Amino acid sequence: MANPIKNLQRTAAEYRQMDSKDQRRFWVDGILNNALYILMVIFIVYTAIRNHNFVKPGSIVNIISQAAAYLPIALGIGGCIVLTGTDLSAGRVVGLSAAVSAALLQSPDWTNKIFKFLPDLPMAAYIVIAIFAVMIVGSIVGFINGFFVAKFSLHPFIVTLATQLITYGVILLFFMIGTNNGQPLSGLSQEYKDFVTGSMLKFDGNVNVPWYVLYAVLMVIVMWFIWNKTTFGKNMFAVGSNAEAANVSGVNVFKTTVLVHTLAGLMYGLTGFVEAARISSINQSTGLNYECDAIAACVIGGVSFVGGTGKISGIVIGVFVLRIIFVALNMLSIDPNMQYIIKGLIILAACSLDMRKYLVRK
Repeated sequence: MANPIKNLQRTAAEYRQMDSKDQRRFWVDGILNNALYILMVIFIVYTAIRNHNFVKPGSIVNIISQAAAYLPIALGIGGCIVLTGTDLSAGRVVGLSAAVSAALLQSPDWTNKIFKFLPDLPMAAYIVIAIFAVMIVGSIVGFINGFFVAKFSLHPFIVTLATQLITYGVILLFFMIGTNNGQPLSGLSQEYKDFVTGSMLKFDGNVNVPWYVLYAVLMVIVMWFIWNKTTFGKNMFAVGSNAEAANVSGVNVFKTTVLVHTLAGLMYGLTGFVEAARISSINQSTGLNYECDAIAACVIGGVSFVGGTGKISGIVIGVFVLRIIFVALNMLSIDPNMQYIIKGLIILAACSLDMRKYLVRK
C-alpha cells in the first residue's frame, strides 16, 4: 500500500524543482481537478452558517439515509460507465422493481390488493420472494441491455433508451392489472416497512438510522470485492480501457459486457425494493430520472466516461456529495424548480472536468 506521507514528500520535492510557470500550472491543475470538492466544502460551510440545523444529528442521519437509498443504483450504473457506456433505463427499472415489490408485499387485509390470488404465506416469505423477484426483473433488463450492446456493437445510449421506453410501457401495463386501473400501489405491510425502514439505531432522542443503511453498506462491500478482487472485475476494467486489446489478451468481451449490465440491473432491482418501502406509495413515475443522479454521482466520484477508470469509494463519495448538496438546497429554501437547473449544471461541470483530466493525461 502506498504511503501517503512519502507520496506527499515526493510531490513536494518535485514541486521545488519546477520553475515558476510549472508551479503555477501545478496549482491551476490541482484546483481544477478538485473544483467540485472545493466548492462543496465552501457550500457546506455557507449552509451551516445560514441554517444551523444542517449540522445537527437529524440532518446528518437524513443525508446518510438518502445516500444509502441511492447507492445501489449508482453502484450498478458505475460499471456501465467504466465500459465507456451509460444506462438510461436504470430509473425505470427501479420503478418497475418498486411496483413489483409493492404488489407482492401489500397487507393481506388491504382491500385494493393488486395480486388478490396470492396464497396465505408468512410475510417474511413474501419479503424473500420479493427480493428474488426484483433481482430477476432487474437482471433480465440488464441482460437485454448487455446482449444488444455486446452482440450488435450498438451504443449503450441507444440500447438503454429503447429499454427505458419498453420498461415504462411494462410499468403502465402493470398498474392496470386486475381492478387497479392505474392507481398508486399502497397499503404495504408493516413487516416489509419495518424490514427496510425500521429503526436499526436510535440516538439523540428520536433520531433513527433505518435498516437499509446497513443493506447499502453490505452492497458496497460486495461490489468493492467484485470490482477489486475478482477476475470479472479485472476484465471489466480491461474492456473499459481498450476492448480490442482485452480481446487479444484473452478476455471474453461479450461475456464481460453482458455480465456488467446484468449486475447493474440487479442493483437497480434492489434499489426499487428499498424505494417502495421508503416512499410507501408507488406510482407510474417512481424512479423517473434516478439515473441522472446516479450518473452524476459516479462522474463526481471519478468514474470516467473515457472508460477503464473508477473506484467504489469514489462512487460512495459522489453519492454523498450529491445528497449533501440537495439537502443543503432545501435547507436554504431554494426553489425546487431551480434545483433541476443546479442538478444539470453539476452533471455538466463534472463531465467537463472529467474530460479535461483525460485530455491533460493524453
